[in-house]
Amino acid sequence: MAADIDEQPAGYARLLSAANAAEIARVAAVIAERRPRHVVFTARGTSDHAALYGAYLTEIRLGLPAGLASPSVVTLFGARPDLSDALVVGVSQSGGSPDLAEVLRAARASGALTLAVTNAPESPLVDVAELSVDIAAGHERAVAATKTYTAELLALLMLVEGVRAGDGVLPAAEREALDALPELAARTLADDTPARLAPRYRFARQLVTTGRGYAYPTAREAALKLMETSYLPALAFSGADLLHGPLAMTDPEVPVLAVVGSGPGGRSMGEVLPRLGERRADVVVVGSAEVPGATRLAVPEVDERYAPLLDILPLQRLALALALTRGEDPDAPRGLKKVTATM
Repeated sequence: MAADIDEQPAGYARLLSAANAAEIARVAAVIAERRPRHVVFTARGTSDHAALYGAYLTEIRLGLPAGLASPSVVTLFGARPDLSDALVVGVSQSGGSPDLAEVLRAARASGALTLAVTNAPESPLVDVAELSVDIAAGHERAVAATKTYTAELLALLMLVEGVRAGDGVLPAAEREALDALPELAARTLADDTPARLAPRYRFARQLVTTGRGYAYPTAREAALKLMETSYLPALAFSGADLLHGPLAMTDPEVPVLAVVGSGPGGRSMGEVLPRLGERRADVVVVGSAEVPGATRLAVPEVDERYAPLLDILPLQRLALALALTRGEDPDAPRGLKKVTATM
């Protein structure tokens, strides 16, 4: 898991290389030409969080309605929604889950434009899709996904911005900002604060993660990483939903990991953090700015769209360190395997 985490800056650079960027641009140009009226994502597990990020990007940057499909609607209940005006995107590291392939198969039969975003270009998901994007993350050693998650994020970001451009080609300013990500990721991973913080939560019984907007998928992915590596019950809430009831469970014994960016989503957390302070919660903030009364996992300040590619990195490090501190093996979580096939 440590090796996979460390490879992420190189993974960003690889996906941004001329060959991979050109292929994503080609796919983006086809989508732009087809002009879908809405976008449906389908995914499981970690990839579901990348898909949620894709949905935020789609609605905010393209102005198209977007949502996440429930594969069981197709595979268990036999429904065949009319997706004739949709772009349906399957996001999967392995491309091997039968239910995701079946959703794309049914969507394509109904007239949808289908796209597979995966780390396995010769997988069943790619076989059934009209278009595909290889996230080029390379072999992932650990069961807990890390580098494939961030590669999915970056691929979806490049894809959406390419569609927005119309011809698939990223504008020069966008490309310049993305080219800075490998170095920023390396700088973020060089900070040893997560390892120093882990012993503080060795005996934690539960944990809460929270964020809004682009940060919400990060909160959900962080919770999953903690659960599958440390077996620590972790509940993820949007900052808004946290105030609608779950806030009551927070207290000094329930650590809260809050992802706080520098854009509208991060600013909206300004009403959440004081409420956590009233509950005397143990708050750790992931962000570029200090928050009074909270410990900080520092990340460089970037556009809020890019922040998920950096914010998750110290949280992956924390999940790894916490698992080791608690005497667990993060490379072999009990009861799990790399490819999970569901129907």
